[in-house]
Amino acid sequence: MKIKPLNLVLNDTWGHLVSKELNEKYFHELMFFLKTEYENETIFPLKENIFAAFAYKSPQEIKVVILGQDPYHDNFQANGLAFSVSQGIKLPPSLKNIIKELKTDVNLTEPMHGDLSHWAKQGVLLLNTCLTVRAHEPLSHQNRGWEKFTDRLIQLLSENNKNIIFLLWGAKAEVKKELIASKNYILTSKHPSPLSAYRGFFGCKHFSKANEILISQGKQPIDWEII
Repeated sequence: MKIKPLNLVLNDTWGHLVSKELNEKYFHELMFFLKTEYENETIFPLKENIFAAFAYKSPQEIKVVILGQDPYHDNFQANGLAFSVSQGIKLPPSLKNIIKELKTDVNLTEPMHGDLSHWAKQGVLLLNTCLTVRAHEPLSHQNRGWEKFTDRLIQLLSENNKNIIFLLWGAKAEVKKELIASKNYILTSKHPSPLSAYRGFFGCKHFSKANEILISQGKQPIDWEII
């Protein structure tokens, strides 16, 4: 039996932005790979959530980009939004540290869950550089094509817009600076993981700094509450 590729559909606005990428050989190869993976392995997130980060706002409505690496790899954690988990799921360590920083930076109310979709609804793109992962195998879908796709998406998003605030946490996110057009803003810090949060993520004040930039542009700041 001939293997068919996984059929993923981006909404019209994002699909138009990366239309050329969707027709590239590497992307078709990635879809064939994912088809086999989802049929034979446990893969996160669910297929219908792979492009969840793009479901809330159009490229022109994005105010802030927070860049992650690959989805959470433990059961039921990944929901398609970088650093986010669905309601009822135990908070991963990096998200716990993000919440700690939010409390000191913008006086965040103690959240009841880790679902960050409230941010996405306001124009925060929670983007992983790899959009899928095998269960319990971090970086298992690295170098299969996702990075090429998301690199190009970051590049096109920054070229076609201006004044987007990119929050790059950790060395692997910081290397993406070269993809971002100079008419946008870049804030960098250490990663919020337990290994590095105390070496520069805590105290970075990226959430309040992003809002200061948005206010200076006459834009509505982000309500960073997790509700």
